[in-house]
Amino acid sequence: MPRYVAFLRALNVGGQHVVRMDALKRRFERLGFTEVETFIASGNVVFSARSAKGLDAKIAGALEAALGYEVATFVRTLEELAAAAAHEPFPKSERETAARILVGFLSRELDAAAHACVAGLETGVDRFHVRGREFWWLSKNKQSGAEITGRALERALGQPTTLRGINTILRMAARYRPEDPGE
Repeated sequence: MPRYVAFLRALNVGGQHVVRMDALKRRFERLGFTEVETFIASGNVVFSARSAKGLDAKIAGALEAALGYEVATFVRTLEELAAAAAHEPFPKSERETAARILVGFLSRELDAAAHACVAGLETGVDRFHVRGREFWWLSKNKQSGAEITGRALERALGQPTTLRGINTILRMAARYRPEDPGE
């Protein structure tokens, strides 16, 4: 059965909307998913499902009903996770001096206007790269010194997003590898 990763927005961030990972795992199992695992307590859930169709909406709807607030959900296959981890949009010299590199997940690809808005956010401190339903944000500032807010970023994107540090993405991709079709 295919495996997926759900990146959930607004769980266990800043002390708001705290959800225990064992409770989150049970909610996914109640939805009929199997092999459910959580990866660090920040809304990353790996699971198996028969079909990819409608997973984002199914999970988001169930979590909103159970938790009482909207939980934007971004589902990716293990292959898509591996591709995001392998993608290196910034030169090595910039990666080595960055304070942080984040990967953002989107529901849909950006249109030309959103691409232009994101490009308009770039500064000497912050750079962005968009590919498909993901984007990368390299910043020379730590989160505490960020010049760009999540709200400004979502306005530029024209849609919700959730961000993960590149190290989290690399660790997840190393742990949850796509199955070799020959196995």
